Amino acid sequence: MTALQELPALVVLERIPVPVLAIGHDGSILFTNSAFAEMVGCEPDEVLALRFEQIFHEAPESESLLSVVNALANMVVELLHKDGSVVRALMSRSAVRRADDQFALAVFQDLTEQLWQEGR
Repeated sequence: MTALQELPALVVLERIPVPVLAIGHDGSILFTNSAFAEMVGCEPDEVLALRFEQIFHEAPESESLLSVVNALANMVVELLHKDGSVVRALMSRSAVRRADDQFALAVFQDLTEQLWQEGR
């Protein structure tokens, strides 16, 4: 238990084998793990240089970016791959949900291949 308590949150998030992304209220990408970067065909530092609207394909417009992220929770979203293709992924609700939080933290499940095989 002591070892777990001493692990920094960013180390834990990087080690999670599923894609994770943190988005700031201003649309900046605050954190990505290598699983998310790989899903969109980038290196982690390339993802960190992007903004929300450069990753999320045809996301709804709103004055509050965090409300957009919350509206997309538990839905299949379209993400732009580095090669220009679209990656379809199920996005979780934000793990950070306090009213005063300035970012959203979500995990993703890549559904592209599954949806392609089903003909959607």
